[in-house]
Amino acid sequence: MFDGLSEKFSSLFRNLSGKGKITESNVRQAMEEVRTALLEADVHVQVVQSFCDRVIEQAIGSHVLASLEPGHQMVKIVFDQLVQLIGPADSTLFYVDPPPTVIMMCGLQGSGKTTTCGKLALYLKSKGKNPLLVAADTQRPAAVDQLATLADQVGVPVYREDSGNGPVQICRRSVDFARANGRDVVILDTAGRLHIDEALMAELRQINQVVRPHQILLVVDAMVGQDAVNSARAFNSQLELDGVILTKFDSDTRGGAALSVKEITGKPIKFLGVGEKLAMLEEFHPDRVAQRILGMGDVLTLVEKAQQQFDAQEAEKMQEKISKATFTLDDFLQQMRSFRKMGPMKQLLGLLPGAGSALKDVDLPEEELDRTEAIIQSMTRREKESPDVIDGGRRRRIAAGSGTDVRDVSQLIKGFMTARTVARKLSGMSMSQRMTMMRGMGDGGIPGMTGMGHMGDAAPAKQHRLSPEQKRKLRDKRRRGK
Repeated sequence: MFDGLSEKFSSLFRNLSGKGKITESNVRQAMEEVRTALLEADVHVQVVQSFCDRVIEQAIGSHVLASLEPGHQMVKIVFDQLVQLIGPADSTLFYVDPPPTVIMMCGLQGSGKTTTCGKLALYLKSKGKNPLLVAADTQRPAAVDQLATLADQVGVPVYREDSGNGPVQICRRSVDFARANGRDVVILDTAGRLHIDEALMAELRQINQVVRPHQILLVVDAMVGQDAVNSARAFNSQLELDGVILTKFDSDTRGGAALSVKEITGKPIKFLGVGEKLAMLEEFHPDRVAQRILGMGDVLTLVEKAQQQFDAQEAEKMQEKISKATFTLDDFLQQMRSFRKMGPMKQLLGLLPGAGSALKDVDLPEEELDRTEAIIQSMTRREKESPDVIDGGRRRRIAAGSGTDVRDVSQLIKGFMTARTVARKLSGMSMSQRMTMMRGMGDGGIPGMTGMGHMGDAAPAKQHRLSPEQKRKLRDKRRRGK
């Protein structure tokens, strides 16, 4: 989302490096570029002006610390101001006693409100809650059925009534239903419109007056830029919002809504929708978003995603296998499947420091991972445990069975063997020795990812797309459990 801004900030820091003092002239010149980048990112003009003024005020005349270069000093100033702009952190949801806690979800049609209701229900389940989804959107066709489908996927009940009943009474009766059935959080999926109108606001105000929800959250599409800020301000003037959820945060949008909505409305961003899957709802952390904007990555989020997918005991066993270089291609396949559950590959690699700008023009298709999985599944048990036995004849058989090329099989085996050798060497080294060795390895790409080549070159990936027939073979193989 923030590729353009990240590039501008990186350029700013590079231009300031090597100077003994941050002066007014070089700061103002650098901030003019940042001002332009923020406006191009569709950040509200009022937000741009106040942000740039604060950075200039903090930066002018600041002497560089003895151990830092001017660029590093500027990073600290900009980082602090970004956190202040989009923070403070407040992703908490409070719960009432006695239950149920009522959360009213509102937003324009197309913002992803109904899907976000399902994501929030799954999030609450992970926190030990027993949510109830309420189908109160009687305006949009199929909205009730969509919510019922999501409820089934999440594993929570949905409260629905005949389409002739009004949303206000549906919401009121749903609270009684939740209380009688041991549901401690009620999520009201209210109606939206393509635009803000008096009929929509009147309905929402009436639900608010009758049900008295404990929290009102606005769902905003991050892709609509300035319109997101304007709609947030309009909803807040009518309902007194408690927070905002930004959806489609994984898109290629310019990101202006994320940097503007809190400053304009004064309401905290609670969650981010970072993908289509129901599990892809993240708590909002201003410092982590600021790190992403400045190209620092977001290692904490990456670690949290990993902790959700990897069992601690299994990870310890895998670490022992890696240190002894006894892990097999089956082990590699298991780890790859767990890794894929964390999210799209490009999104995950973008959380690594410095990787976002390096990957912005790189195509990392999921088909490449499908190919790797198909190749490993086409091997015998002995071949998975001892890849060195795979000669030319075996490679041709594996390629035919997986619907791939012999070259793909050879690349996978070579990458895996190299990774296993490196792991064995690293296990006996100190941290400084490991860093020296890794620097000496150069950029040989990602071992084991066939067809991807070097990370800076997307061309090989495009040369090895699975054909429809190859995809059919792969689906058949999966259904047979092989």
